[in-house]
Amino acid sequence: MQFRASQAFDTMNLPNTRTTRPTLIRAIGRWALTAAVINGVIGSGVFGLPSTLAGFAGAWSPVTVLIAGVGILVIVLCFAEVGSRFDGAGGPYLYTREAFGPAFGFQIGWLHIATRLLSAAAVLNVLSAYLAPLVPWAGTPTGRALVMIFTMTLVTVINVIGVRQTSWTINAFTIAKLLPLVLVIILGAFQFDRSVVATQIVAEPKWTDAVLILMFGYGGFESGIVAGSESRNPKKDTAFALIASMVVITFIYCLIQLAVIGVLPNASESKAPIAETLRVLLGPVGLTVGSIAVIISVYGWLAGFSLMASRIFYSMADRRDFPEVLATVHPRFRTPHIAIVINSAIALGLGLVSNFGQLATFGAISRLGIYIATCGALIALRKKLGEPDTFRLPGGPIFAVIGMGFGIWLLSTRKLDQAWLLPVIIAFGGIVWLAMRKQRQMS
Repeated sequence: MQFRASQAFDTMNLPNTRTTRPTLIRAIGRWALTAAVINGVIGSGVFGLPSTLAGFAGAWSPVTVLIAGVGILVIVLCFAEVGSRFDGAGGPYLYTREAFGPAFGFQIGWLHIATRLLSAAAVLNVLSAYLAPLVPWAGTPTGRALVMIFTMTLVTVINVIGVRQTSWTINAFTIAKLLPLVLVIILGAFQFDRSVVATQIVAEPKWTDAVLILMFGYGGFESGIVAGSESRNPKKDTAFALIASMVVITFIYCLIQLAVIGVLPNASESKAPIAETLRVLLGPVGLTVGSIAVIISVYGWLAGFSLMASRIFYSMADRRDFPEVLATVHPRFRTPHIAIVINSAIALGLGLVSNFGQLATFGAISRLGIYIATCGALIALRKKLGEPDTFRLPGGPIFAVIGMGFGIWLLSTRKLDQAWLLPVIIAFGGIVWLAMRKQRQMS
């Protein structure tokens, strides 16, 4: 892998980019972009993941974290090369549009939006569930709805006010969500007990299942790089942010798993392993700390969701794949305010009418299509534009083939009752694409 001076494809030269209206501002630096990727991956899932892994692989569960980390790194490296060619908003939508054409790119953008909206709605349900033990009123139907409405309103307002404010918010909440995890790691190292590890017994380890669930646990990095138009130097910073963040995340996941299986007896039986581990380490106050940590993590994730998902709407509207009003930039705040509001409203609506289990499964499955397509884009862009001048992955096409095969294998493991929504989303996207194409031809 090597970094070189950037002379890669410049997305600002795309034919449909508007230049007469207010434009977005570049305010996201290298470390803020890294924080955004970490924030996009470490959400509420990490607080329940250790018990699931302990149930699959017992004392060997930390090894599954490393295996999955290597698997996801193959895909991340493909994203690093492809992403370093572009400096516009859109992420995988933009990459695949240039690699395979507008129709294919539209479907990936459409799929990415669906993934983000479904995931956000699932996270809203997690927020109300974890807040209820602290504030029982939040567990009532009215309280649940009002908590979701208040949360999304606050997130939306911050995002509309400006990308700098949103970036600062994400940075702060990324640090805040990591602190309790670091606390578990440090205290767990001092109280690690081999006799507790001996209780993590699994009659028949399920290594494949453990790796599969971890692959979904590592997901979300693809959304942390969507706001290319607001990154200061995306062609140089995208690869750094992706690789650095995934190393940090793998390190944290592995140490968290070690701490849980070394402190919490029979960890697989716990529904809230991080909170329970904190209870063992800190006493009753640990449960409260664990619940607060989840709430902080969820809110930080939602702030990042509102920033990144709305930029997919913006990028697609900027290229007339969506109604152009979604590409409107606020003259004062310099944010795509209409796209932000629409994005938040849809996520809120889905959150109010659905539950976590349905949404999390559908969101995870639709993400795989994005991974497969972006890995394929590496090969197509090398043929079309040559090797990149910013970040080049040695043996890139080989990594791309492995990444596509890995993604297809993951998709093949899903049951029909889990995967049926994917072709439905694609089919509906095709209808929208045809409608927008007809509108473009008439205008």
